[in-house]
Amino acid sequence: MHSTLIVARMQPESAGDVAALFREFDQTEMPHRMGTRRRQLFQYRGLYFHLQDFDGENGGELIEEAKTDPRFVQISADLKPFIEAYDPKTWRSPADAMASRFYHWSTT
Repeated sequence: MHSTLIVARMQPESAGDVAALFREFDQTEMPHRMGTRRRQLFQYRGLYFHLQDFDGENGGELIEEAKTDPRFVQISADLKPFIEAYDPKTWRSPADAMASRFYHWSTT
């Protein structure tokens, strides 16, 4: 399994709107197309955390392939009023907002 964690900024009152957008998006076949097994959204003091788990190790590749799909383009546009880059000066794509895992432990 492969996981990504995107860190951005979000006003706390936007959580319901963001959740609704992903609820609708996740009812399409897009999560399956991207290999998404699980999506979790968190917020903490104006920060937004988007944790996504993928089948296999190629989640990043599948997302790159899905970026041109109109549904992916649309949700990206729909999220813009609610989600702001953590560091707008350096942000070019979601990859610029991904946290780096430096420790992992599992029972399996």
